[in-house]
Amino acid sequence: MHSLMRSRAVRAVTAPAAAGLLAVAAVNASAAIASAGSSLTLTYPVHGSTHLKAPNTTVSLGPGTLRATLNLSNGALTASLSLPPAKVSFKEFGLIPVSATTDFVQDGATTGKVNPNTGAVRTTSKLILKVTSMSVAGLPVFVGNSCESATPAVITLTSQHGFNPITGGKLAGTYTVPPFANCGLGGLLTPLINLSIAGPGNGITLILGAGKAT
Repeated sequence: MHSLMRSRAVRAVTAPAAAGLLAVAAVNASAAIASAGSSLTLTYPVHGSTHLKAPNTTVSLGPGTLRATLNLSNGALTASLSLPPAKVSFKEFGLIPVSATTDFVQDGATTGKVNPNTGAVRTTSKLILKVTSMSVAGLPVFVGNSCESATPAVITLTSQHGFNPITGGKLAGTYTVPPFANCGLGGLLTPLINLSIAGPGNGITLILGAGKAT
């Protein structure tokens, strides 16, 4: 499948699925395609969502694009994902409305492999989650330029039932949102963000459209 957000980025969240899809498409492509070279690069439209467990809210991802390259000789793949910033909204303590804009920034390449016998795909991405803006009770608060997860979130995605390497399909997985750091003046907002967002058990789903060779 495929790849990641912004120039560095990936919501997901995210790029591994693209890489997986690409892999399947390449492996199941015709022998003529396989003989054309040692690798195949495809670009897919992608959208999806991630459910954040701590605030119990679902965040839409995309629309964006996934670009993945498959090694036709061994099934290995690499990918990158481009997604717009994601909007997160929830109520702190069930009362106070909070909204934030979050980027998923890729930390290294998305990697994975496709099973040539079954077409199953599994990919792994490492993403830095970065909060770029926030408001609490409708009032903007200063988060600074370095409000991000202290370590990357490791996101592993696998292809789901009905996935088709040509027409696309669903990839899904779960991940942990790592603790954040450097949020607000002197890190004053860091505890609030960690209480609101950080933690395990977050789900992510990416839906890929038909791929185009590039």
